[in-house]
Amino acid sequence: MVARKPDHWPIRKAEAADIDPLAQLWFDGWMEAHEAHVPRELTEQRTLESLRTRIKAFADDLRTAGPAGAPLGFCAIKGQELDQLFVAPEGRGTDLAGRLLKDGEDRLAANGVRDAYLLCVIENARAARFYARMGWQNRGVVDGTVSVQDGGFTFRVLRFEKRLKI
Repeated sequence: MVARKPDHWPIRKAEAADIDPLAQLWFDGWMEAHEAHVPRELTEQRTLESLRTRIKAFADDLRTAGPAGAPLGFCAIKGQELDQLFVAPEGRGTDLAGRLLKDGEDRLAANGVRDAYLLCVIENARAARFYARMGWQNRGVVDGTVSVQDGGFTFRVLRFEKRLKI
């Protein structure tokens, strides 16, 4: 069997075999991009188990790409928000992040969302550049609330917005 490049894997619904690897991908990516830049209280709540629980809760609002049991990235939506987008190191530099983002935008639009938003940690310059390159408008620093086990955690983030075609 010939291995596919990350940009050739179709975007699909997550399967049961993807849950643990997706949680690990999210945990590793979150710690890499955020741990040094967010309040300690938030980092303490970002456990592997908490992310596993959230992956399961996304249900039909989550899409992934890569082989079953070895996903290379995912995108989750929630309401009007492009809630999560993470790509494993081996998927970076391909078009996988762009394809996952576009799929998330398409799913939001299909749900009737015209004005979508996403939140980005202020110091995550790589992600901010990517979102801007993909047509998202940086609306500046806001108090953003992210999901945690006990409800929500509010801290300063960048808010990006995009008008979608519905």
